[in-house]
Amino acid sequence: MVLDVSTGKLLAQWNLAVAAQRLEQPGSTVKPFVLMELLRSGRVESRQRIVCRRPLYIGGKRMDCTHSPAVTSLDASDAIAYSCNAYFSTVATRMSAGELEEVFRRAGFTSPTGLVPNEAVGRLVPPRSQPELQLQALGDWGVTITPLELLSAYRNLALQRLSTRNLGMAAPVFAGLERSVEYGVAHAAQPQGTTAAGKTGTASGTNTPQSHGFFVGYAPADKPEIVLLVYLERGRGMDAAAVAAPIFTAYGKLRHRNKK
Repeated sequence: MVLDVSTGKLLAQWNLAVAAQRLEQPGSTVKPFVLMELLRSGRVESRQRIVCRRPLYIGGKRMDCTHSPAVTSLDASDAIAYSCNAYFSTVATRMSAGELEEVFRRAGFTSPTGLVPNEAVGRLVPPRSQPELQLQALGDWGVTITPLELLSAYRNLALQRLSTRNLGMAAPVFAGLERSVEYGVAHAAQPQGTTAAGKTGTASGTNTPQSHGFFVGYAPADKPEIVLLVYLERGRGMDAAAVAAPIFTAYGKLRHRNKK
């Protein structure tokens, strides 16, 4: 799905019924919202580096990072770029369950988008332990949303990127989203002829042990005009990012022609 950032109008879509009705775990696509709140509240310092631990077990579940083992410690921006589970599971403990729930509600994960009629609404389960809180902050437990809700949430991020000259506390989040496409885990989404920023997410399906993948992001990276979401059943975030790249490229070419 492709959405116009300024108007909120759907520009292109495929399988809109799935986007409106399917409830899935969002995986790592929620990390920018978690980090933004921690930066805003002063509980994370953007330059603080946190060691990536492997193996990483949370509540008995193995959650090792997929980024290169050569990346051993990360600051806030590169934690987004490399989608480091160790970083986010560490900083998530600085929040309460109620605060995390409020972050997701503000993002729109429990509200209809209004983009289509008869859409499903996301669900949150209150964490009862620290491991559940950490897994929820990774988008891997206790949170299910529709692809439309995720698309709408990233449109709001794009609007913030547009409206804030001095990004202040949010700057590391936007830098991380750009770096994710430039050299991080969403590198497969890098387009030709324009720039993009975005995030991948991989999680187990709600009704199947097989994973599904998300890519969601916007272009151009510094002055967003469109926001794009790719959802792949039985896929991974990096696979969804690879689908996004030619769409961003086609948009860039169209934008260039229109400016002539």
